[in-house]
Amino acid sequence: MNRWTSPPPDRNLPATLIALAVFAVLAPGAVTGTARAETGNPPPVAPSVVPGAAPGAAPGSAQAGRTALPDLVARLLPSVVSITTVQGGGPAQHRKAPEGSPFEKYFKDYFEKRRNRQRGSAMGSGFIISADGYVVTNNHVIDKAAAVRVILDGGRQLDAKVIGRDPRADLAVLKIRPGSPLPYVRWGDSDTIRIGQDVVAIGNPFGLSQTVTTGILSARGRHLQNFGGIPGSSFVDFLQTDAAINKGNSGGPLFNRAGAVIGVNTAIYSRAEVNAGIAFAVPSNLAAPIVEQLRRYGRTRRGWLGVNIQPVDDELARSLGMESPTGALVANVVTGSPAAEGGIVSGDVILRFDGKPVPNASRLSQIVAAAPVGKSVTVSVLRGGKTVALTIVLGELEKAMEAGAVQDTPAEEIRPDLFPEFGLRLGKITPELAERYKTATREGVIVLGVEPKGDADRKGVAPGDVIVEMEQTAVATPEAVRKLVDEAKEARKTSALLLIQRGEDRRFVVLRFRLQQEQ
Repeated sequence: MNRWTSPPPDRNLPATLIALAVFAVLAPGAVTGTARAETGNPPPVAPSVVPGAAPGAAPGSAQAGRTALPDLVARLLPSVVSITTVQGGGPAQHRKAPEGSPFEKYFKDYFEKRRNRQRGSAMGSGFIISADGYVVTNNHVIDKAAAVRVILDGGRQLDAKVIGRDPRADLAVLKIRPGSPLPYVRWGDSDTIRIGQDVVAIGNPFGLSQTVTTGILSARGRHLQNFGGIPGSSFVDFLQTDAAINKGNSGGPLFNRAGAVIGVNTAIYSRAEVNAGIAFAVPSNLAAPIVEQLRRYGRTRRGWLGVNIQPVDDELARSLGMESPTGALVANVVTGSPAAEGGIVSGDVILRFDGKPVPNASRLSQIVAAAPVGKSVTVSVLRGGKTVALTIVLGELEKAMEAGAVQDTPAEEIRPDLFPEFGLRLGKITPELAERYKTATREGVIVLGVEPKGDADRKGVAPGDVIVEMEQTAVATPEAVRKLVDEAKEARKTSALLLIQRGEDRRFVVLRFRLQQEQ
């Protein structure tokens, strides 16, 4: 089973999702290569070309201002940059042998080699978004860097200051002092480009600066759970492209044929850690507001609603009387949160937020996060078969996290606990869930979903059933079930004994663990 992971760049793992920074070890004074600069971009989308912007770098839809590819590339290249960083801790302590000792030379050579090994370098890409030198790249390119340098078109190297970073979306903003206005590019609209339309990637793969590749938009809405060790990558609906992108392209722009940035190249999926025609970019409509926050405040200021939500699947949609699965189901409301103050309750299905449709739970997370802190918004919810409009004044996610009101998880999105071993989705019993499923007991863990044709389905387990015990141990939360499942698997058990209640009836059920290759 292939998993989305981000291993160290110097390891080859089968079927790996790879963050695209290139890492190397440098001896003192070594040069990182002949990397030359590349392209960039500024704040939110605007309908006209900004004075000083790279000629032809018009914003808007992918079809606007179609230009011959060589002409387009020539206009964009000066705005793309290469980025190098120096990483690692301080030099190793140099212990000396006694003066005149025959081992003095060996001690010196040994500690000099250790010092060299501790000095590392990473290479990535970026693009200029303003004439005064703001640069966008990936957070993982500059993460843990002791020094950052931007290499402009033509080879000029400038020290860069990290203005702000957002690990959740893997974005960072740098600032250089160019001395004179720089060419820059603009954000495009990533929502309007269609699957199959042409895209252009420019970057610094393997240190080969100003490398241009082309392809199409292959897909959109890709969720890459926990890629790059960043908990929260499900927060991003990545664009997918088949343009040749490799390690070192991290942070570089993905353009539409109008010359506007519609994505920030971030990761590839490959069995050999080189391009396999599957690459991912943070869409511009998510990146642009985050970049603007980082420029203004040096950090993100995400809107906060204060709800735990879950996706609405076909089964839930039917039980709620909905024609199709859409929106985000509120599983819990944080006490004292904007949602609680505004009247949202558990069991509501959020259909629209601030005038925008909510197609699914992950999209709600993004819409809320991008909304201004303190803004009064209208939230439309489905409650008891009727649509209710509520007014909510948004809080700030980061302050709520500091206060302990929320955990450091993807904004607003806390899915029910999944148990692929059984093909079950479980949740803690709440008064609203108990009412919905007409559950008599408040003890145990409620079944929210059952995978068709799985072992639980074959043995009659259904949504609304309550797991009272597992392995003859009482359980009250999904976390308790997870602990017992993990203990059983560590003990090499192949099944587990569950006591299940439905209405006033209880029965024992043995569920077989699904083997890894079946998952």
